[in-house]
This record gives sequence, C-alpha cells and structure tokens, in this order.
Amino acid sequence: MAKKTFSEAFAADNDPEDFENYMKVAFSNERLTAEFQNPNTTFYFAYLKKVRIGYFKLNTNDAQSDLKLEESMELERIYVVREFQGNGYGAMILNKAKQLMAEAGKSFLWLGVWERNIKAIKFYEKHGFKKFGTHPYYIGSDKQKDWLMRFDLINLRTS
Repeated sequence: MAKKTFSEAFAADNDPEDFENYMKVAFSNERLTAEFQNPNTTFYFAYLKKVRIGYFKLNTNDAQSDLKLEESMELERIYVVREFQGNGYGAMILNKAKQLMAEAGKSFLWLGVWERNIKAIKFYEKHGFKKFGTHPYYIGSDKQKDWLMRFDLINLRTS
C-alpha cells in the first residue's frame, strides 16, 4: 500500500530514474521492517468494510525526521488510495491523527509536504495547519523542498 499510494501521488511529477531509485530505498522490505519495529513509530490503517483504503504513520521522540521534540508528534505519511479520494476519508484520517496526538499529551502535530503539492497544502490549511518552515527532501538525487506545517493542540480544543 505504501508503494502504491506514493507512486499514485508523485510518480508523474518526478524524473523516472530518480523516482525508481527513491522507491527502492524508501520502501524496501528492510526499511519498512525497521520502521514497523521502531517503538516510536506507529502505523494506522483505514478500512471501508474489509477494504484497506488508506494509512498514516505517526512518529514521536527520535523517530521524528526533523524536530525530535518531546512535545511534538510527526505525521510522516498520510495517504488514501486514489479510487477512494474525494469522499472525506482523508479528513477522517487526519482527525484521527489529531486525536492521537492529543491523547499522547503532545502540544502539536507537524508534517512535511512538498511545496509543489498545492492540493495537499490547501487540504492541511483547511484543517488548521500552518507553515512554520521548510526542509530539503530528496527523491533520488533530486533535491526538493518540503513545507513544514503544524497543527497546535490549542486549535483542537477550540474547534
């Protein structure tokens, strides 16, 4: 599912060779096994009846890719399978991530989103996320820029 949803989202907008090289590393069995075994990383799967339609990945403490703050939680991945997009499932998944962040006693949930992924940026802004920085993100040898966006717990309490 990780390979499928990432490819659906980004393959067409990247150099095929860089994209293939990235996929081999980022979604290798070894890498995914290590992520699943990390006690500071948790994967969640969304189902519609018995069909898996999406997933998300939360990181805390040193599993976070950038901040690694005790008070933060990273939403590293959030994907809905293409044929189920546009039906509100992404919002439901995002709301679940916010709920888990609050239950874990974290102050904010943050994520990185490709600066060229305007649809996703608008989605996150609609759901209360605000840009607070940038970081580099490599697809193979192609250096791209992600926006860093955050949702503060205080916003959850007032919405």
